[in-house]
Amino acid sequence: MTDAVRVDIDGHVATIEFSRPPANFFDQDLLKQIADAATELVETSDIRAIVLASAGKHFCAGANFGEGGLGPDRADIVRDIYTEALRLFEIPVPVIAAVQGSAVGGGLGLACAADFRVAGPSTRLHANFAALGFHQGFGLSVTLPRVVGAQTAADLLYTARRLTGTQAHELGLVDRLAEDANIREQALAYAHEIAANAPLAVRSMKETLRGGLRDEVAAVLGRELAEQVVLWGTEDCVAGIEANLARQQPQFHAK
Repeated sequence: MTDAVRVDIDGHVATIEFSRPPANFFDQDLLKQIADAATELVETSDIRAIVLASAGKHFCAGANFGEGGLGPDRADIVRDIYTEALRLFEIPVPVIAAVQGSAVGGGLGLACAADFRVAGPSTRLHANFAALGFHQGFGLSVTLPRVVGAQTAADLLYTARRLTGTQAHELGLVDRLAEDANIREQALAYAHEIAANAPLAVRSMKETLRGGLRDEVAAVLGRELAEQVVLWGTEDCVAGIEANLARQQPQFHAK
């Protein structure tokens, strides 16, 4: 496909692999390429399940807010990112995210846009927004409670605590726990297990179970971005991002 996105097909299963070393930060263009690849696959081939994977050590570190990151046009850039992110919720076949290394912030949002997640014991999943000083995004306000329940989602967001793959599996955030060296292989096996069933029935089931999710996410993205814009301008957010870059504990003063 492109230097950033590669597609492999194995029978009725496709793997969409993205690569933005070293930490696989995403931007609007990368998410567009992923969504375009998925759209082309389901429209032009008999693909019945998709594995979403990434190259390298980490699944995805979200959007890059550090060291200048998104710059002064941050709100417009993130709005465009969310426009492409929304397309991931329109994929009509099941998507399994193969999550290695870390899925942090928006990277966790990307993993939660998939129907299922496969990870290993050493995988780290982290809704770190409160530690950075701003509101969660990428539709996590909807997707995270759907996956783990409202109470657990609130706990993970308010505490900003990091989960191992094992802990995430116990909470239901990870659907299947694999050995660290076999995460993608297990995700592919999961996808083939789904693809072996009647494809029209599976698509119909997904539409019933998740058909309204796209609209729910679309509605909440506006709220998420509005809150992010306000909080990006606070001293606490500056302190949180600086502390994160320095790998230090932030000190917040509600300013």
